[in-house]
Amino acid sequence: MTAIARITLLSLVLGLSACAVQRPEPTTPPPIPPSQPRPTPSTTPSPGKPGIPAKPAKPMPRTSASFAPPPGGNSHWDAKLGVYVLEDQTNTFYRQRTYYRWNNGWSRSVSPDGPWEDTDIHGVPGGLGRQFGQ
Repeated sequence: MTAIARITLLSLVLGLSACAVQRPEPTTPPPIPPSQPRPTPSTTPSPGKPGIPAKPAKPMPRTSASFAPPPGGNSHWDAKLGVYVLEDQTNTFYRQRTYYRWNNGWSRSVSPDGPWEDTDIHGVPGGLGRQFGQ
C-alpha cells in the first residue's frame, strides 16, 4: 500500500471515530432517607414579598414588527390595541398611514393635524373599538 493511501485511510478512520456519539447513562436522583418526608410538587405559587412582583415586567415595545411607526411623532406601540399611541396628543392613534382620534366618537385622518373625517367602529382597528367600549 502506498503512503498516500495509508494516510487517507488513517484520516478516514480517525475522522469517522470522532463522529461516534454515545448516549449518556441515565442518572437517578439519590434516594431520600426514610426519616425525611418526600417532597411533593406544589400547585400554588410560593409567597413572595407583598407588593413586589416575582418577575420584573417586560418593557413595552416601542415599535411593532408588522407596522411602521408614524413619521416624526413621539409614539409607542400598544400590542393590546394594535396601534401606535401618540404621546403628545390625547386619544390619538396611528396605524398604516392613518391617524385615529377618539373624542366622544371616532374620526380619522391622514395627518395628525387633520382634517378629521367622522367614522364609526368599523373604520377603526379592532383593539381601539374594544378599548373605548364601542
